[in-house]
Amino acid sequence: MAVNKNALIRYKTIDKCLQNKMRDWTLNDLIEACSDALYDFEGRDVNVSTRTVQLDIQLMRSDKLGYNAPIEVYNRKYYMYTEEAYSITNIPLTENDMNVLSETMDMLKQFQDFSLFDEFKGVFNKLEDKIYTERHKKPAIIHLDKNTDLKGLELLDELYQAILKEVVIEILYQSFKAIVPSTFKFHPHLLKEFNNRWFLVGQREKSEKIVTLALDRIMGIDYDFTTHYKTSTLDADSYYKNTIGVTVLGKNQLQNVFFKVNKSNAPYVTTKPFHSSQEKVEEHDDGSVTFKIKVHHNFELERLLLGFGESLEVTSPRSLRRKMRYKFREAGKLYERD
Repeated sequence: MAVNKNALIRYKTIDKCLQNKMRDWTLNDLIEACSDALYDFEGRDVNVSTRTVQLDIQLMRSDKLGYNAPIEVYNRKYYMYTEEAYSITNIPLTENDMNVLSETMDMLKQFQDFSLFDEFKGVFNKLEDKIYTERHKKPAIIHLDKNTDLKGLELLDELYQAILKEVVIEILYQSFKAIVPSTFKFHPHLLKEFNNRWFLVGQREKSEKIVTLALDRIMGIDYDFTTHYKTSTLDADSYYKNTIGVTVLGKNQLQNVFFKVNKSNAPYVTTKPFHSSQEKVEEHDDGSVTFKIKVHHNFELERLLLGFGESLEVTSPRSLRRKMRYKFREAGKLYERD
């Protein structure tokens, strides 16, 4: 069944609305959301009728598009998905979808030698591998490190669109330390990935401070079209220049960190530097190597250094060396009990 662009936009919009459990959705709410979405994509007012959205819902419920969406009405007024994790984006790709993706990949590969696409070469290979293995039902040739059970991944596209369209959002958020969740207005500026976890970077309403929120702690989001969006001046490369991970600290936390790695592990650290500032300071007679990096002393740095266990020794600064010594002593106590 052929589906035009506007219809796809409406289906995806309805899908996003019904995934949002923070509010109840009437038919008029869905009509308004579809109209807003089409205006954003088309740049002009598109008249979405009640009948059109009703037919969209009927089609989404059916198997004509392969969705079989579990959409029901409760209290004779509100629409909802009866399956908590349902989304039309979870539906397997059709043969037609695979053909479109293959043609798109063929086109993109023509440009892969241009410098503009240098950072995407690995992405091309991974995407091509995924298309091939899905179509031919063969095991993947390229294996990606991923955590599909991580909470919050379903919000990625919605948050991306909010940043793209410069829309303020209202977030229901509960940190690991909070007993109950809190709700606040947020100006989203950047999506950041680190160690297979995703983070939303931006500013709270009436605050200039840059805040980082873990997507797996976001319980729900809604749009706030009445609050003026604060345009971002954040340059990600500069902001994270001196940071390992996502915890950016002040200048007083920026330090030269010296560490010695034993002979067997030095090649790994040499070929995969901890940070872009990494320098080889000295090669010792026993084959060990001393390196230097200039970074913020944050939690992620400590965890990275601790991960090398007895094969790495922090030699400077003294404060970090003491911190490492304390953590290893506490860890050692766990193994003293048999």
